[in-house]
Amino acid sequence: MAQTLPSIVSGEGGLARYLEEIRRFPMLQPEEEYMLAKRYREHGDTEAAHKLVTSHLRLVAKIAMGYRGYGLPIGEVISEGNVGLMQAVKKFEPERGFRLATYAMWWIKAAIQEYILRSWSLVKMGTTANQKRLFFNLRKIKGKIQALDEGDLNPEQVAEIATRLDVSEEEVISMNRRLSGDASLNAPIRATEGESGEWQDWLVDERESQEEMLVEQDELEARRRMLEDAMGVLNERERRIFEARRLADEPLTLEELSGEFDISRERVRQIEVRAFEKVQQAVKASAKKQAEATRAAQEEARRAAM
Repeated sequence: MAQTLPSIVSGEGGLARYLEEIRRFPMLQPEEEYMLAKRYREHGDTEAAHKLVTSHLRLVAKIAMGYRGYGLPIGEVISEGNVGLMQAVKKFEPERGFRLATYAMWWIKAAIQEYILRSWSLVKMGTTANQKRLFFNLRKIKGKIQALDEGDLNPEQVAEIATRLDVSEEEVISMNRRLSGDASLNAPIRATEGESGEWQDWLVDERESQEEMLVEQDELEARRRMLEDAMGVLNERERRIFEARRLADEPLTLEELSGEFDISRERVRQIEVRAFEKVQQAVKASAKKQAEATRAAQEEARRAAM
């Protein structure tokens, strides 16, 4: 991964130019992504790794924008996210069946959060798990409970937040005071970073991004493969009846299938029910296995960022 990435702060209009530049890197098709990941994992192909990284820089920028309310230069937040992305590429195992974007998201968030915590240590930011959860979730919960006014929270709001996040009320009050004042959308971006305008100029488009569509498409494809694999437990007759009754756009009637197989309609119904139960059990087993693999990957990412 020796090739350099686009610079975020070099030259005039650094951030705007960086965001424009990373849009030029093409999204990868599943097959291309898989082959590139295999080439890097098995042969140490740095060019393949570079393509994997650059094709996901937009994902990093999108995630980084979600952390723009902590008073830190957004260019630095993106840079830390890029470090997390590179770590994800190094650890990515394409044989597990999920896309790089799904896996890398955890590494990117972990790297950004670690950077924010390091920066906020200057104000004695807590380091326990509960304090970290308070730091990163206070604004979200305030929105949920309609605590939108500036200034201190009222006692009822403090108590509710403390209960939800399992921290003391004093910690909630202290953290809210530290974070208040950083969220103004009209706060200027630091000009020294080659950036210009106000925070609101860099708000993320709420429409579904290419990265989100990729993840959704990946999930749908995974479900389709899971169903196809599960149907392998059926014999030829069971598969035919299952597909004709459950998967066809215009399902065949019991009468039509009873004539095709020269059996009674009740027997067709029994075979259909049994086939569905077998497929359902196979899908559940496959989903459980995949969930365990995903949890293992997430835990690995969290441990690596600690």
